[in-house]
Amino acid sequence: MKPSRLLLPLVVLLSLARAEDVRNGEDVLRVMHDRYAKTWYQTLTFTQKSTTFNPDGTSSAETWYEALAAPGKLRIDIGTPSDNNGYLMVDGTLTILKAGKEAGTRPRENMLLVLGFDVYRQAPETTAKIAKAEGYDLTKLHEETWEGQPVYVVGAEKGDLKSKQFWVDKNRLLFVRLFEPTQADPKKFQDIRFEDYREMAGGWVAARVEVYAEDKKVFSEEYSDIQCNAKLDPGTFDHKQFGSTHWEKP
Repeated sequence: MKPSRLLLPLVVLLSLARAEDVRNGEDVLRVMHDRYAKTWYQTLTFTQKSTTFNPDGTSSAETWYEALAAPGKLRIDIGTPSDNNGYLMVDGTLTILKAGKEAGTRPRENMLLVLGFDVYRQAPETTAKIAKAEGYDLTKLHEETWEGQPVYVVGAEKGDLKSKQFWVDKNRLLFVRLFEPTQADPKKFQDIRFEDYREMAGGWVAARVEVYAEDKKVFSEEYSDIQCNAKLDPGTFDHKQFGSTHWEKP
């Protein structure tokens, strides 16, 4: 028997063993982390086309410039960066900037940042703690099929789309979908999807994000000029240096 034939059952057995180890949401976060912890990029920058879809059928678009450093740091420049308008999300705190000046601050975890990026760059226990604090029941786990692929669903029983939950591609262990209440009305849920994943720099980037509410698309993000492991000045994420520190200034 050829050696290659001997390897196949071993691979199958190892895959089954990993699957048996996943019994709850904490296990899902652990295997996500373990798959990419040694390779996932630390920083990411991109230009984003942000489109809002209005109830009357019209839409409007604007350009955002974003930079992140995992774990826990995201900067969004809205419109022309030299106008110095945007947001900082740093370690669970949101700061709003207008003309480079702080216009408000409040606690805010961005679960898209946590599940799409931070999970691969921080201890699984840290990610689990954040998810629990944000109201995700990590004891609930079931499997579904999403876009033809098997996924783990964490936070809800089968058939429940009205509880906070996140979906993870079972094979690639990538975050693909999240259900959470809208900020405008906690009784309404939004469905956020990470699409068009591209393998880059030891990790992956979803180049398109779509947001649905009441089964209608209300917002989308399309990324271009994607750069992994870009060198970023620490001041990039300091609200006091928002107007003076940037990775590009159109």
